[in-house]
Amino acid sequence: MKGHEKSSDKLSPKVNALLIIDVQEKIIRAIFNKDSITKNIKKLIDAYQILEENIFLSEQNPFKLGATVPELLPKNGFKKIEKMDFSLANIQEFLEELKNKKITNLIVCGIETHICIQQTALDCLEKGFEVILVSDAMSSRNRVDHEIALQRMIQKGAILTTTESIIFELCKTADRKEFKEIRNIIIR
Repeated sequence: MKGHEKSSDKLSPKVNALLIIDVQEKIIRAIFNKDSITKNIKKLIDAYQILEENIFLSEQNPFKLGATVPELLPKNGFKKIEKMDFSLANIQEFLEELKNKKITNLIVCGIETHICIQQTALDCLEKGFEVILVSDAMSSRNRVDHEIALQRMIQKGAILTTTESIIFELCKTADRKEFKEIRNIIIR
């Protein structure tokens, strides 16, 4: 075995899922840096739909907090989960779907960093998932809540990245047919 790589890592390919957490109409109004966050979530969704599959979108208490912001709804092939629990990891349907699709990596964006994202990330880390936090595609009402939550999740093993970085990581090479389309998403 090389370094800390487990032998099981060599046998089973990593399978990604994009988690879009609670980007709902009534919540997003008060979010710090909401325009930039919205723009980055949109880029992430558009690129992810070209490069990958397995998109999960959650809505926290949609009857009181409204639906997902329309421009942040994936165009196709996503699973929507309505919830009352703050952590998606408490939703059996979600966990079953991850297990059935052999998903190992969770790429996380949305709101609010210190509530639903943090509780989901910490619970998923505990369950053995790799959690990748797209720091410029998530936020909270207060900047300090966002920043402290990121630190806490990193201390527990989450990986911090940015929208552009994760998109290029998923793309892997400029020598693929989708690259021009990906580049156009990044530069807009």
